[in-house]
Amino acid sequence: MSLAKNIELLRRLPKLNGINGFRDFGRNLRPGSHSPIVETTDFGSNPGGLRMFSFAPANLQPAPGLVVVLHGCGQNAAAYDLGAGWSTLAKHYGFALLMPQQQPLNNANGCFNWFNPEDTARDSGEACSIRQMIARAVDDIGIDRHRIFITGLSAGGAMTSVMLATYPEIFAGGAIIAGLPFGVATNVREALSGMFVSPSRPASELGDLVRNASNHKGPWPKLSVWHGSADRTVHPANANEIVKQWLDVHQLPSAPMSEADVDGYPRQVWWNADGETIVESYTITDMAHGTPLGIGDNDKRYGAEGAFLIEAGISSSYHIAHFFGLTEWIPRSMVASASKKVVAAKVSKKVVAAEAPVEAAPAMVAPTPAQVPDLTAVLWPLTTLNRGFEPGRRPEPPHEPRRRGIDVGAVITRALTAAGLMK
Repeated sequence: MSLAKNIELLRRLPKLNGINGFRDFGRNLRPGSHSPIVETTDFGSNPGGLRMFSFAPANLQPAPGLVVVLHGCGQNAAAYDLGAGWSTLAKHYGFALLMPQQQPLNNANGCFNWFNPEDTARDSGEACSIRQMIARAVDDIGIDRHRIFITGLSAGGAMTSVMLATYPEIFAGGAIIAGLPFGVATNVREALSGMFVSPSRPASELGDLVRNASNHKGPWPKLSVWHGSADRTVHPANANEIVKQWLDVHQLPSAPMSEADVDGYPRQVWWNADGETIVESYTITDMAHGTPLGIGDNDKRYGAEGAFLIEAGISSSYHIAHFFGLTEWIPRSMVASASKKVVAAKVSKKVVAAEAPVEAAPAMVAPTPAQVPDLTAVLWPLTTLNRGFEPGRRPEPPHEPRRRGIDVGAVITRALTAAGLMK
């Protein structure tokens, strides 16, 4: 979708559906589509005057992760959820969502105020409101405090930079889509300059902006950066400045440690001494301002095209969830279905063998449900072996540890054998 189309869609929103808009967006969705996020009204003093929406799927993981998702200008939480496909991912992989929403009284364009000093300081304004929402979600849902992540588009991406800098101890990782570095603007003039020009700054200066935003001394969140090369709303050079900022914070070299194409787009990677990917950067060539949509590595499509939600042949939401380590979990329904198929096939094979005229064999009786082990408990620890594996991507250079995926069928077979149901 071109920049002109994006502008035209936003221009028409107030006429179509009031300040919160997106009636046209809904036409791109399947009939009956709606976001499952629900509002919570009591989550603290809320100095930034934001609204809190969240979602916890029925198949929530043990010790679930939480993804905080920040919409862009002209959007709201529910529309961005449907457009980027986050609740679909949450249902499939069993993690929870928190989706703050801006109010028109704070910003007439629906943008998070990522450039206002009172909204971008620790324990102040909108940043504090989002922190209070996280605390409420952690208590209500039972979130693993070590698995909290944040992502956002445009102004939401810039606000993601704010949250990662002001509350780095809260987040294990973040992802910034078409956003800006932290601390490069303290008023509207500087914000516009950063958006349209993005002057280059020394890495140490950018890193100091993050280090001075809190008393935190590390470890620091890992980061995924996404930007379209044809973005005329937020200059693509901002992606380089964001990467530069966080490489300095992590004390990593400026040169990428690995470069490869993913779904046809260049990706640069930096990792730490343990071989864990700490910073990655995607350049979506010829894409305008927005969130790139496509099919995940599991052949499932996430999201729907709309204003600043662009079909690009790559699902940023899926790849970000994978970067966060949230796509490793095997849903209980999938495990149960697979185990039943394996048991049924084995029992059928033994019954056929028993009918052979060679010699009499004892009658085979299908195991009762109580005899079939709960494979979720068996498989849950094993999924950590897949941490960091990225399907469909070129292998990293030899000095990064090799990572192997898990053959789910083989694991199930081994578990059933250990339980005495297979030989």
